[in-house]
Amino acid sequence: MKTKIRQRLNTYRRSPFSLAMRLGLLAGIAFTVGILAYLLIYILAKGIPYITPSLFSFTYTSENVSMMPGIITTLIMVIMALAVSLPFGIFSAVYLVEYAPKKSKAVEVIRLTTETLSGIPSIVYGLFGNILFVTTLKWGYSLFAGVMTLSIMILPLIMRNTEEALLSVPDDWRQASFGLGAGRLRTVFRIVLPSAVPGILAGVILAVGRITGETAALIYTLGTMAKVPAGLFSSGRTLALHMWVLSGEGLHINQAYATAVVLIFIVLVINAVSGLVAKQIQKR
Repeated sequence: MKTKIRQRLNTYRRSPFSLAMRLGLLAGIAFTVGILAYLLIYILAKGIPYITPSLFSFTYTSENVSMMPGIITTLIMVIMALAVSLPFGIFSAVYLVEYAPKKSKAVEVIRLTTETLSGIPSIVYGLFGNILFVTTLKWGYSLFAGVMTLSIMILPLIMRNTEEALLSVPDDWRQASFGLGAGRLRTVFRIVLPSAVPGILAGVILAVGRITGETAALIYTLGTMAKVPAGLFSSGRTLALHMWVLSGEGLHINQAYATAVVLIFIVLVINAVSGLVAKQIQKR
């Protein structure tokens, strides 16, 4: 142990820049973790005391400001948006990695477009959804308009993460599968995709986080009705929108903090379940 410490000290004496970079890295990590811990502690301290049974009533009123309709709507939005975007995102990535020519100009354009779409602010997606789905297609402020807008918004994220996960699979595995007589389609579904599941799930987790925390895109498409949508063309309100409305009104700030606590808990549960699913798939 002492020998290793002396070797490191000698290395840092010979290269002060290496020591400075290491200290800077540690300082950055400490700062990031500290800010995250402060935010979590602050939100939990402000919100937990105001989590009451009335907040989980199935019917929203101006007295109980229940978040239950928002919880149900959030889960519906997550399931439906993933159901729409996952197949398109995964199969698009499979085509780009496994079937498309490696140096195709079309592939380069698709990848550039995907990266560009990933950086567009969510409010732009909201305005696009409002013009196309709400106004042009006359869907109104509805669950369907919100789902389609979110699906378009998270599609580039799922595509890029899936593509990176597929590229991380060694080519030797593909060649071994071809050598045993398996075709390309069988190799993709039996070898490549199962090996890339952890990376794909990482993209799904990021997409779920973006859906549950989204407000700007949904203000212009889903609306802010404090009720569970009765159908695809009914308005509703997610948890994030519920929190935004409460904080904007300024009458129920404490309940807004309580909503934030529940939202954090839901995201943590979804991430934990996704991690368990990834481990179970890897064991198989």
